[in-house]
Amino acid sequence: MQQVPVSLWTLVAGIVVTAISIWIGQNHTLMPVQASLQAPLVDGFFNIMFTIAIALFLVVEGTIVVFLIQFRRRPGDDTDGVPIEGNLPLEVFWTAIPTVIVLLLGIYSVDVFNRMGGFDPAGHPHSAAHVAQMPGSAIAATLSDTEATTAPAIAPTIGIGASPQTLNKPADLVVDVKGIQYAWLFNYPDSGITSGELHIPVGADVQLNLSAQDVIHSFWVPNFRLKQDALPGIPTELRFVATKAGTYPVVCAELCGGYHGSMRTQVIVHTPEEYKSWRTENQIALKQNLNQVVAVNPADLSTSEFLAPHTHDMGISAATLESVVIGQK
Repeated sequence: MQQVPVSLWTLVAGIVVTAISIWIGQNHTLMPVQASLQAPLVDGFFNIMFTIAIALFLVVEGTIVVFLIQFRRRPGDDTDGVPIEGNLPLEVFWTAIPTVIVLLLGIYSVDVFNRMGGFDPAGHPHSAAHVAQMPGSAIAATLSDTEATTAPAIAPTIGIGASPQTLNKPADLVVDVKGIQYAWLFNYPDSGITSGELHIPVGADVQLNLSAQDVIHSFWVPNFRLKQDALPGIPTELRFVATKAGTYPVVCAELCGGYHGSMRTQVIVHTPEEYKSWRTENQIALKQNLNQVVAVNPADLSTSEFLAPHTHDMGISAATLESVVIGQK
């Protein structure tokens, strides 16, 4: 019986490994549902890296298994193994191939980064850092004034900005995002709405101006395949287009303190009609709240009445507050 040449076995093994790695690399379910225009770019790059990783795994582990069987010690064989000094062509091969792969992946990753807008996050007239101005009580106004004097009035120069297709075009929606221990605050400068959740319309070019009040946070939406650090004193930008309506988790991906794991919220992608309705409802509620604040004259309130709405935030009961006020009198 004629022995099959090693070169033929190698060719067959290469075809099998290639077919398996490509199939697994393109049909895995490791990533969450795509929900942004940038997600397919990231997934395409990930699938290629995963395909290469599967191929390398099969080659290395398959070779180990074959060698364990082929060159196992036979019963009664006490001879020494064949002395092998080295194999220059093999060493050049397994050094050159990974080098080429890494270089090609590096070039591809730069192209993906550029197409996502990573090369030019700044330079747009609409990307100046906005200061959150929420109509409300005198205390809220004081806080807003303080932030206005301390916030850097410069455009973000770090992050994911406009893609080559939208370069020098203003975003459809600008939202100021502030990370604090341990929550995300979203302010809409054009309407004065402030929310603990991010609401955006599907298909809109959205720009987030990120900042941090205390420590470094990282704004991450897995379904968008986007993540950007929020830095104290350094404004950053994240620009994207959501392509699928739904509710998606927002996670802080930077260890920011003892309750880092609970720093979560969600981004709600509406249809254009739903988003318009949400804005209208919140603007009406904002005006009603402002009218209530204006209608009440703080000078006409007693100390306990003025502080009553804030007792819950201060962690004391109304009875305790009343006794403290009486004691001061």
